[in-house]
Amino acid sequence: MAAWSTLIRSAGEKLQKTRFLLPKSLVNNVVANQVPSRAMSGHFVIQPTRWQWHKTKDLVHFYFMVAAIPLSILTFCVNIFVGPATLTPIPEDYEPKYWEYYRHPITRFLARVIFNNPQKDYEKSLHVIWHESQVMKLRELEKKVWDLQAQRQDYRYHFFLPYDTTAVRDFRELIKHDRDSIE
Repeated sequence: MAAWSTLIRSAGEKLQKTRFLLPKSLVNNVVANQVPSRAMSGHFVIQPTRWQWHKTKDLVHFYFMVAAIPLSILTFCVNIFVGPATLTPIPEDYEPKYWEYYRHPITRFLARVIFNNPQKDYEKSLHVIWHESQVMKLRELEKKVWDLQAQRQDYRYHFFLPYDTTAVRDFRELIKHDRDSIE
């Protein structure tokens, strides 16, 4: 390797001596590029990889463009060729659909296909309010029952043992059936 560096160095020195034959800019570029200099590893900075950041950035840009370009073309074409809706008188026997109240065609499409009917949403919220009021009434009734039980002291206590009365009912039915069959 040492022999090659001395040969290259000597070639560079010869080029510097023959400077008058070549243009100055070419001589400077050739000499600067061909004369080796050993940098060892003095300028290599060890740092964490940025591959994930660059890959993520590339994918975000790619998928953004995959979505943004067709959507912008679609919006442009809809605005140019279809345009906003205009108000016209509604016939007497026609009930407009809820999406027909919007002006822009894209908004009408989104209202028809993706979003819910506002009337249906309103009725759902009314049902939620009604259900909560029923639950509130039941809780008030339960509180009243507990208060009356505490006031009158007539409630099941820890020594009360509930039992199944189906056997008693079945026995009564059997006795009643036997009486009917005897008579």
